[in-house]
Amino acid sequence: MKKVITSEKLPIKMWLDDIEEEALDQAKNLANLPFAYKHIALMPDAHVGYGMPIGGVLATDQNVVVPNAVGVDIGCGMMAAKTKFKVTDFSIDEYKKKMQFIRDNVPMGFEKRKDNLYIGETAEIYSLFGNNDSHLINSEKLFNTAVKSLGTLGGGNHFIEFQKDEDNFLWFMIHSGSRNIGKQVADYYNKKAIEMNEKYYSSIPKEAQLAFLIVDDENYHDYFDDMNFCVYYAALNRDLIMNWVISAFDLDLNNIDDISAYLDVAHNYATTEKHFGKLVNVHRKGAVYAGKDEIVIIPGSQGTCSYIGKGLGNRESFNSCSHGAGRLMGRRQAQKTLDLENEIKKLEDQNIIHSIRNQKDLDEASGAYKNIDLVMENQKDLVEITTKLTPIAVLKA
Repeated sequence: MKKVITSEKLPIKMWLDDIEEEALDQAKNLANLPFAYKHIALMPDAHVGYGMPIGGVLATDQNVVVPNAVGVDIGCGMMAAKTKFKVTDFSIDEYKKKMQFIRDNVPMGFEKRKDNLYIGETAEIYSLFGNNDSHLINSEKLFNTAVKSLGTLGGGNHFIEFQKDEDNFLWFMIHSGSRNIGKQVADYYNKKAIEMNEKYYSSIPKEAQLAFLIVDDENYHDYFDDMNFCVYYAALNRDLIMNWVISAFDLDLNNIDDISAYLDVAHNYATTEKHFGKLVNVHRKGAVYAGKDEIVIIPGSQGTCSYIGKGLGNRESFNSCSHGAGRLMGRRQAQKTLDLENEIKKLEDQNIIHSIRNQKDLDEASGAYKNIDLVMENQKDLVEITTKLTPIAVLKA
């Protein structure tokens, strides 16, 4: 831990030295919530979000949930797989051909599938829709969107990356979430929370964007059901994307000689856990569960290293760690201020097949993000690094 702020109702415990003023103001709003528990934890990648900083951890009384403290990409997370191949088994041209195969089979950005995937691949989603009592999840429009969005990457900071470990083995890493499904669930329940808070004259300022649901309201239970659906959906989405990536290399996911590690972690969700002797709802928004010896995946930015590690179970962070490097500047700021030639040169000097083509792409350049190695240094008491991964090629929308 780097510092503790004690000016608010609850302490704010920070694993970083500096944080933008707006993000700190958001953390102070959290620290003054009447139902917040013990303290607020800010991970070393923390930066401004909607209502709550991304890279923040909020524990609340068990009878309260805050939709904006989970965010819109519910269940977003990371998946990583270690292959039998050495990086040198393929030429640059071969990697590019495999990247094109993936692009041909994994829709990116706002794109969805024109046709549903085979029923065998989506049977669980059909089953979950059929067994979910929520009228939102069971809506025909959302169902059709969900099925056609499976196995799609999305845009923004979502990516597919080829990487190598320190023994030169080839890894694949995927960052994706619940696509538009999570956003629709988040927006719907945040609206319900706002309506409830206004009805009962909540003391929490509306401009804080921290409307909440209580256990006595049916929307509380519906939110948890639908949120957990989105967490599962996002994991299945990553799994289907990984299947296309593995197919590009003619690998068998079920053969341990082909894939010797297959890891998945989420970083946007809420769950009930016991901390400091009390059952509470822990909201992780851009934060990873890092209980003792739990696997964590912490990606860098485009062109920088990523890390696999083990959680140290630090109770001061509510058993959490960062979910990545964290933004240093907003998207528009990055597009306006970063130098295109310089950002491209940094990637080409490392022989990385990258996705920066024009000024617009600079919102995802490494210069727009914090230094991942400093982030890892700042959370040495949260995570033990087990594997360092260096990028070879990056696929983005």
